[in-house]
Amino acid sequence: MKLIFERSVPGRRCSILPACDVEETPLPESLRRAEAPVLPELSEQDLSRHYTELNHHVHGVNCGFYPLGSCTMKYNPRINEEMAALPGFTGIHPLAPAHTVQGCRRVLELAQQYLCEITGMDGMTFQPAAGAHGEFTGVLLIKQYHDARGDKKRTKIIVPDSAHGTNPATAAMCGYQVVNIPSAPNGCVDLEALKAVLGDDTAGLMLTNPNTVGIFDENILEITRLVHEAGGLCYYDGANLNAVMGVVRPGDMGFDCIHLNLHKTFSTPHGGGGPGAGAVGCKDFLKPYLPHSATLDGVGHIQVRAFAGNFLVVVRALAYLLTLGREGVPEAAQNAVLNANYLMRRMAGTFRPAFDRICMHEFVLDLSEFKKETGVSALDVAKTLIDYGMHPPTMYFPLIVHEALMLEPTETESRETLDEAAEIFRKLYELGHKDPEYMHAAPHHAQIGRPDEVQAARNPILRWTRA
Repeated sequence: MKLIFERSVPGRRCSILPACDVEETPLPESLRRAEAPVLPELSEQDLSRHYTELNHHVHGVNCGFYPLGSCTMKYNPRINEEMAALPGFTGIHPLAPAHTVQGCRRVLELAQQYLCEITGMDGMTFQPAAGAHGEFTGVLLIKQYHDARGDKKRTKIIVPDSAHGTNPATAAMCGYQVVNIPSAPNGCVDLEALKAVLGDDTAGLMLTNPNTVGIFDENILEITRLVHEAGGLCYYDGANLNAVMGVVRPGDMGFDCIHLNLHKTFSTPHGGGGPGAGAVGCKDFLKPYLPHSATLDGVGHIQVRAFAGNFLVVVRALAYLLTLGREGVPEAAQNAVLNANYLMRRMAGTFRPAFDRICMHEFVLDLSEFKKETGVSALDVAKTLIDYGMHPPTMYFPLIVHEALMLEPTETESRETLDEAAEIFRKLYELGHKDPEYMHAAPHHAQIGRPDEVQAARNPILRWTRA
């Protein structure tokens, strides 16, 4: 399709501005551009058609099955969007006097109360703008705690090899040395490997549970006990909380701080660069180091973002929690687990799971043997799924599984959808044995065919340049 700049016609407009009713004051010459900005000039119809065409190129949860593992791409009820669009929430200013924003303050207080109850934490901030930002804030809590006690020798953060890639990056950005430990054959933390790296230089452990291969670590209490005995703290990556919310609490597992992806678990649409929120919770002893939300606690001595963060994301989360209630929150988690196990078993006899055991919210397929038999890779399967109206699952992650496809069906998908997905995977399994060349060239019926990914990675075209 054409870029919006390529659709531009000089002099074409789509709005009529009223005559200016105040005295015009020209900008000082020092603030004026040397050249007028290059902006697209379009009619209203041109603009409408452009965005409609863009929409046809996008696959969202509203288009079809979206089993992107580790990302929790679930349907978000429209009622939450309506609540976030109320003028009383959208029309406020962050510097408005406190007595004029009591409803907004109540939203933050209730959301904090409910999320602390769900996670087993004692305090929470909504300042972080995204999950990785929440990780960064959580690890800084650990750093502040050790520094305040004068314990400067704690320079290492332990990160399992099945962790999200942001975990080691976050630890490094906070100035820590990252210590990677391998997984045991069952996909969980290797206790002996953990014991071997613990010491008086351990600042903490970063972990998500259930982990990235979709397994709840049965040794979690032992893991957190060992880290605490070594003097370290335990950080919980909340990326996979959708599988256990309302059922088991990270605080009860022994974790000291946590970040929540409100845009994964608590109903803000996920993707497209935002909006997101990485709310951070902690136990009492870490609360003195917690960034404060200006509208709740006054301006604290620690800030990681202005004011209360992405406030409307919190509104969505609260609407979601109030809708589900005490019974609905764990039911959503249980249905997510049920759907993942159902789909994994419905695919039996085709692609093999990397860990053939009961999973939580997601599972990982290992296509190594399939690739040896057919020459068809996990990438080929993912690309062919596009022709069947399904968004590909997460590819080649986690790194501990070769030729990995990670699927997370979420609780909002119906049994009929899961049956259809299993049938599509069965067809692709057979197609890979019969006609691998077809899959090497897929997708065949999408808006865009298979790009030259090596060329795109090495020589990306990141911006339009006027001829």
